[in-house]
Amino acid sequence: MESYLTLIGFGDKGYGDEIAFGLLVTTTLSLATLPFGLVIGFLLALAKESSERTLRIAADIYTTIFRGLPELLTLFLVYYGIQIGLQKLVRVMGLSADVEINTFVAGLVALGVVFSTYASEVFLSAFKAIPYGQYEAGDALGLHRGQTLWKVIVPQLVRISLPGLVNLWMVLLKDTALISVIGLSDILRQTGIAARVTKEAFLFFGIACLLYLVLAMASSVVIVWIEHWTKRAEASR
Repeated sequence: MESYLTLIGFGDKGYGDEIAFGLLVTTTLSLATLPFGLVIGFLLALAKESSERTLRIAADIYTTIFRGLPELLTLFLVYYGIQIGLQKLVRVMGLSADVEINTFVAGLVALGVVFSTYASEVFLSAFKAIPYGQYEAGDALGLHRGQTLWKVIVPQLVRISLPGLVNLWMVLLKDTALISVIGLSDILRQTGIAARVTKEAFLFFGIACLLYLVLAMASSVVIVWIEHWTKRAEASR
């Protein structure tokens, strides 16, 4: 028991520092990916709702491609594909510099792209659940479409789409584990290194399980608060 406490402790003999850093990286990556994916997903939903046929086709192609590809393959395309493409571009320009993509940025982009495709479907369903009369009411009040969208539609959209987005957030938390394959020091990579060095796989992967569960439970607390916040208008009636 004492040896286990030493292994998970902080300092030179333990791996607590490394695992804590991995927890920070996983949390930061998830929180950074969320707004990126939400914004892109919202814009995709607007494009699919647009009367412009070109925008609808482009949005459909985007979502079809990235919903059809495995998340790990998307990550490889972003990290290795863009890196190779930039290196070839640099050579074409006659330069000899090496181009390397930051693993955190690559993970953010890859996970954000995948998240946005599913978020767009959630937002699209929410758009369809809002009666068109809401837009007409905004017109009757003298609001232009941008004001109607922001002041009338978006508050309802958030409330309707929240359950679906919550599920996507939980999936995003787990998908961050994929980033370990390109060398980012997240929870899984740090615990994996500790497991290989110490030969205590059950101990360290068990710690990884606990940390992901802690993140999920902490998310649940925040989500409950957000749900209460979005329903405050209904409760005041």
